Amino acid sequence: MPTYRATEALPEGKPGPWGPAVEISYDQRDVLLYAVGIGSRDLRYVYEGHPDFAVFPTFSIRWGGAGAPLDRDLVPNSPGPLNIDAERYLELVKALPKSGSVFVRSRVVGIHPRGRGNGFVESESSVTDADGDVYVKMVNGSFRRGVKELGDIEPFEGSGETYSQKITVPDREPDVAVSHRIADNQAHIYRLSGDYNPLHIDPDSARFGGFHEPILHGLCTFGHCAHLLLGALADGDPTRFRKIKVRFSAPVFLNDELNIRAWRAGDGRVVFEAQVEDRVVVSNAYFEYAA
Repeated sequence: MPTYRATEALPEGKPGPWGPAVEISYDQRDVLLYAVGIGSRDLRYVYEGHPDFAVFPTFSIRWGGAGAPLDRDLVPNSPGPLNIDAERYLELVKALPKSGSVFVRSRVVGIHPRGRGNGFVESESSVTDADGDVYVKMVNGSFRRGVKELGDIEPFEGSGETYSQKITVPDREPDVAVSHRIADNQAHIYRLSGDYNPLHIDPDSARFGGFHEPILHGLCTFGHCAHLLLGALADGDPTRFRKIKVRFSAPVFLNDELNIRAWRAGDGRVVFEAQVEDRVVVSNAYFEYAA
């Protein structure tokens, strides 16, 4: 069986080096397509002629990890269906322009074993303008679940840091509850924003990845959580968005009903979870906004 084993630690157990800045260009069509891809029907995000037309705050999430130096002795090179999102954090420092170019710098911060045959890789990224002023800060964690087949990563010693954290929800009724039915073609639309992992559209790839049918992109679930909570807590106002952090606990499938339950945890902050029927699909999560 093909295997992977980390042979070195990150420098002194700390994050790896920052990679060179990667220039990323996008246009109005990209902005509109992303908003439709996360299920938004808010004209501020899906109609360029709206007087308050804006980039949805989580638009940059797909750029997480762009340009991070990857040492293949440290980071498993998993094929698409075996590489799935595990955790994401996004902080909006200032609004992205409606079109143009930005620069993304990233670095690997930690590589850790997670269960049998899994590697958990975390990286952090910063999105800036040409002068280095920050638009967005991000952290992403992904499961590398095999090199050639599911679960073929040997046990290894973890290295570096981790941003993963345990966040519990109160044992009471939520302060806010909002639901949304995932369209039966939502993954087909979302992938056009650039995430072409076949796990989300091809039944054979889904089975290779250990699922009975294609699953929704984790980042599409992430976007749904963000726009539903922003709408419920801040009237959908992009200027009030601050931060969101999630852990993907179970897959979401097309045509599932996503149920978000949130509890107030201070001024402008809620902790939340998302469920499909009786299974938790998003946990260890919080959302922050200008109150």
